[in-house]
Amino acid sequence: MQAGDTYAGVAARFRLTVEELTASNPEADPRRLRIGQTLIIPQAGPVSAVDCGRPYGYTEMMEDLSLLGRMHPFLEITSLGRSVMGREIPLVRIGSGPKEVHYNASFHANEWITSLLLMRFLEAYAGAYADGLTLQGQEVRTMLQSTTLWLVPMVNPDGVELVLRGAAPDHPYYSELLEYNGGSCDFSGWKANIRGVDLNDQFPAHWEAERDRRDVPGPGPRDYTGAAPLTEPEAAAMAAFTRSRPLALVMAFHTQGRELYWNYRDLEPPEAEALAERLALCSGYRAVKLTGSDAGYKDWFIQEFRRPGFTIEAGFGVNPLPLSQFPRIYDELLPLMLEGLRL
Repeated sequence: MQAGDTYAGVAARFRLTVEELTASNPEADPRRLRIGQTLIIPQAGPVSAVDCGRPYGYTEMMEDLSLLGRMHPFLEITSLGRSVMGREIPLVRIGSGPKEVHYNASFHANEWITSLLLMRFLEAYAGAYADGLTLQGQEVRTMLQSTTLWLVPMVNPDGVELVLRGAAPDHPYYSELLEYNGGSCDFSGWKANIRGVDLNDQFPAHWEAERDRRDVPGPGPRDYTGAAPLTEPEAAAMAAFTRSRPLALVMAFHTQGRELYWNYRDLEPPEAEALAERLALCSGYRAVKLTGSDAGYKDWFIQEFRRPGFTIEAGFGVNPLPLSQFPRIYDELLPLMLEGLRL
């Protein structure tokens, strides 16, 4: 038990009833718990910290990161920066190897299922390391010694919360959001951040060409590039982090289409296409040479560093994808995420 823990809170964290926890701790008095006291957690099977059966927002992610940090002290959980509304944007480091790789998710608010994807992967990867197990036949401890993985599981926390929970009249951006959304209180189709800027159109990689192509005059649910590159704190934080590390490879997870994009204006390194084919082979996704798209995070990374960058379009259908697709998405992309650490 640590400061702030409660008996009911511990039960909920491990998906137990209070009665189940009590049965395993008959000598514990729930009203007189001590810091440092040990409780026994009954475990008939593996306990998952990340609940994949519910909509996954910022609150759920932060609770899960707190739990995973306690379970696995070797995880380094820090902050990338803050969103427009002041929410911390978590940055997770796992591994200590000289090769550094970065994965991110939820640039777009209604693609929040990608945050669940990265969090479930983090739990599985960290758990396999802690228990000395393999994951998909890969020796995880060896991988962590050779590769450092940096995860940003939710780039756009304000937008994700808007999609999942809407905006009440006391929301600080309530009036603007209704105006941007055409008067509708249904924000399920919202991609942008809370100021109506598409964060994946914010990077200085032929930004003007993307602005003119989009031709969206002002803030809204999607496709507004902003007044200039990197005006939004979330995009600026991502750029600052990326410049601060010698990243060998990046992957940005989006939905949908079951495709992966690997090129940018012929600036990608010579090996990029072959690497994309390896990722396609292990996931069943189609590697696509994309044209007519600029100002995205992957585009900017390739332009700035001339290293491999990939956009992964998970699942298939209409955003936001239903949770019923999650098991298939995870099964398809677990091999891809592991392969990304080996490329």
